[in-house]
Amino acid sequence: QVQLVESGGGLVQSGGSLSISCAATGSIWGINAMGWYRQVPGKQREMVALIGSHGTAKYGDSVEGRFTISRDNAKKTVYLQMNSLKPEDTAAYYCTAQIETMDADRPDTYWGQGTQVTVSS
Repeated sequence: QVQLVESGGGLVQSGGSLSISCAATGSIWGINAMGWYRQVPGKQREMVALIGSHGTAKYGDSVEGRFTISRDNAKKTVYLQMNSLKPEDTAAYYCTAQIETMDADRPDTYWGQGTQVTVSS
């Protein structure tokens, strides 16, 4: 069974930095894109950053230039470095990955349980 296990998050002051990570575990044959979405209660989930298997990244407009996504394929882990944080970055951050398992013939999309990031003003 595949799981995405997130770590990091917490409370930080406006202008500060925070890093979160997400490790994929289970019977994994391959991982395509990995990334992060965030969600505030009552609002739609928003794409924060995505990274392809070869390292090509794209970012949401609101975080471009402040956040950096990276991945370690050997560790099956994706990272999000968040700098110059603003109160509006406060949200639950969800890891996602397109994973093909050993017993599947095509990738499926998996989600982590979410980690809270709170930025105080």
